[in-house]
Amino acid sequence: MFQAILLGLGSIVGTGVFISIAIAAGVAGSGVVLATILAGLVATCNGLSSAQLAANHPVNGGTYEYGYRWVSPPIGFVAGWMFLCAKSASAATAALGFSIYFASALQLQDYRYIQSIAVFTVLLLTGLILRGIKSSAQINTLCVAVALFSLITFCLFAFLNHGEASASALATFSTISLLEATALMFVAFTGYGRIATLGEEVEHPSRTIPKAIIFTIFLSIALYIAVALALTMSLPHEFFRDFAGKGIPPLAHAANILSGPSLRTLVTVGAALSMIAVLLNLILGLSRMVLALARREDLPSQLSAVNESGTAPIPATLLTGAVIVLIILLFDIKQSWSFSAFTVLIYYSITNLSALRMSKDERLYPRVIPLFGLISSLSLAFWVDRQALLTGSTLLFIGLIYRQIRHRLRSRF
Repeated sequence: MFQAILLGLGSIVGTGVFISIAIAAGVAGSGVVLATILAGLVATCNGLSSAQLAANHPVNGGTYEYGYRWVSPPIGFVAGWMFLCAKSASAATAALGFSIYFASALQLQDYRYIQSIAVFTVLLLTGLILRGIKSSAQINTLCVAVALFSLITFCLFAFLNHGEASASALATFSTISLLEATALMFVAFTGYGRIATLGEEVEHPSRTIPKAIIFTIFLSIALYIAVALALTMSLPHEFFRDFAGKGIPPLAHAANILSGPSLRTLVTVGAALSMIAVLLNLILGLSRMVLALARREDLPSQLSAVNESGTAPIPATLLTGAVIVLIILLFDIKQSWSFSAFTVLIYYSITNLSALRMSKDERLYPRVIPLFGLISSLSLAFWVDRQALLTGSTLLFIGLIYRQIRHRLRSRF
């Protein structure tokens, strides 16, 4: 179970903590702390739904498989399609987040440099994956350890040195901004879903997966609240409105104010390592999801081809890298994260819907948990910014139309 928790933390402690808290703070100011708590509550319900689904159907694929089994093939497809959209946008955000910290360390603040570094990073990791590189437990553990150490050190300095800066961070926020910030923060917790896809890879999945998900979420909630408090105490609200456009890494900037170059360097290293690990895991996970959809012919079967050794799905990996690069070129970091929020909330709505369709004997937890998860996820999905809502809805309908046309053509030939 310990390795499963570390895997979950490795998927969570990255873009969410080093970037998304600042994005949400730009929307709701000091309300980001309350938004973090609310997002954690929604994530807990969704995590419990994922846990009982994984315990009853321990296969790789997550909600894509659950939707097929407990709801219907079209709903299962929507889950897989939304997963691809959500995680592609998350990967683009991770690449941009890494680039902001890396470029700042090189004193490059022009957004064109940030964008170029992000694209190069995605291409480099895609190339390494094509050569057979895989994420390992040892690398994941190292990245989690460095990131946690840097974050804990940052929080200690912030809590010990807070003063006049904390007062300037306090800003009023509306219910609308709070709900949008909650949706943005929810994405930061969704790495726990990586645990739910390990059904075929852990011993005693019916016991291990639920416990690992719950522990991971609770640890993440505590960490995020601490960082959100530390960050809003250290920087004024105005900073968060356009930190990415100015090429300023939020936690590293705050660390420099609190203690100087040493703490800034520690935070920068922690951020860079964690986001590279997250990006690597996302590209791997996305390419495998494309492979799964292609094998079921929900996507073109040509995407199911693998290399001679069977270690890498080449067309799926190339498509994954190309989509992530496209998002980097089309959207800024807030837009990509907001788009990820909408699509991942739709994805987890299907998770909860699947859990509601389970029989009484299959359920581990009361029906009120997936019911609350379904209502809250669907509700939050419509509080993201208008562009993300429009883009996400359009892609959702495009996916459904594509599937309908594809299946009609298959039935004729």
